[in-house]
Amino acid sequence: MTAAADRSRPRAVAPRRWLPHAVFAVGSVTIAVGLVVRRFTDTPIGLPWPPALGNPAPAAHSLLIASLALFAAAVALAPRLLDERLRPAAVAIVLLAATLLLRLALAAGRGGTGAWDRVFDESRSFEAANEYLPALPTVDLGPGYFLDRFAELVPSFPVHVAGHPPGLPLVMHYLALDTPARLAAFCIAIGALSAPLTYGLARDVLDERGARLAGLLMALSPQALMFGVTTADAVYLTLGLVCAWPLARPSRRARLLGAVLLAVASLFAWSLLAVGAWAAILAWRRHGMRSAIELATICGIVVLVLHGAFSALTGFDPIGTVRATEEVYRLGIASLRPYWYWVLGSPVAFLLVLGLPITWLALRELARGTPEALAIFSVLAFAAVLGFTKAETERIWLFFAPFVCLAAARALARRPDLVLPVAAALSAQALLHEALADTVW
Repeated sequence: MTAAADRSRPRAVAPRRWLPHAVFAVGSVTIAVGLVVRRFTDTPIGLPWPPALGNPAPAAHSLLIASLALFAAAVALAPRLLDERLRPAAVAIVLLAATLLLRLALAAGRGGTGAWDRVFDESRSFEAANEYLPALPTVDLGPGYFLDRFAELVPSFPVHVAGHPPGLPLVMHYLALDTPARLAAFCIAIGALSAPLTYGLARDVLDERGARLAGLLMALSPQALMFGVTTADAVYLTLGLVCAWPLARPSRRARLLGAVLLAVASLFAWSLLAVGAWAAILAWRRHGMRSAIELATICGIVVLVLHGAFSALTGFDPIGTVRATEEVYRLGIASLRPYWYWVLGSPVAFLLVLGLPITWLALRELARGTPEALAIFSVLAFAAVLGFTKAETERIWLFFAPFVCLAAARALARRPDLVLPVAAALSAQALLHEALADTVW
């Protein structure tokens, strides 16, 4: 080893060693500041227990025993997912089944099977009035009218409808998702695809072991387990993955397909456009700046063309809708959430509930400068500084979770002996959070 290389080694090792500690320290201070300000001053923060959603409200159902048994089995079997005799199709099926069962079991362990659709039922949840079902009568007046007048109608819509483009209400109309049970079943089924899709995406980015671990981390993430059943954001999570998979490939044909899917997905959630930014940064770090510029150009042109065509055909006004949505957001609860706190509070809440082991492993990869970590943490930093989403990022940023899992999986793949303890820690965090806090969803 040369003297120059020897001198450079401490500088390379130090970030790997201290970056996760530093970020966790900042996160701890952010949590402490939020709690102190909320409890001992008159300064508005915008959540009862910042930065995370929910209030302390311990609860358990008789099904908790079955939930604990399922999680114990999942933890015990987690290392077997790395068995080379297990074919990729079987891995995807296992991940799908595990995701579905664990999400349902976690929610039922707190509130029984009624917890699966409670948030959409106005007779059982105050939050239901802010969800999607109350907007269906407007869509039933006619999809054409709904789209043509959408921007003008935004201020009259429930909060979640006002905060998004018209995609999901239209799907609900055409699929007759007009009851809490039907809408919940749709969200649960679509959301459960997230773990196998994460595995599929990871196979194009990581090696096979890393890909399997990415799917496993996604299946066991406390954030995905808690908010993957009872929110429409579980649908947006899956849509984001459907876009990300082809966008992560270097071929122009795949990227064009991904850009089309991204444009369609943006009719469901404006925030999903960030998937394109993630893919462009990943392309830059993996294939160079030219590749990133090409991808960004393809996405930009396709999104503009599709929205222009959709507007011409239906009368939908995307620019007017964005302006109306921004006005509703600015005058709503966001007005009580100060930027100075949530610029750190939002990413802290997201990374906390995502799963502490996942966050730690991903930060280690960020210190190493790996493409997957740099891509997602760059997007998270930009989203935080932008400040449009203040709080509730455990739910709203759910679609970012698979990309953090990609980064964490690369680190975990180097230490397969940690698979069992990581799975156990994630399961324990999910069970404790669900049992001790009421997150509304």
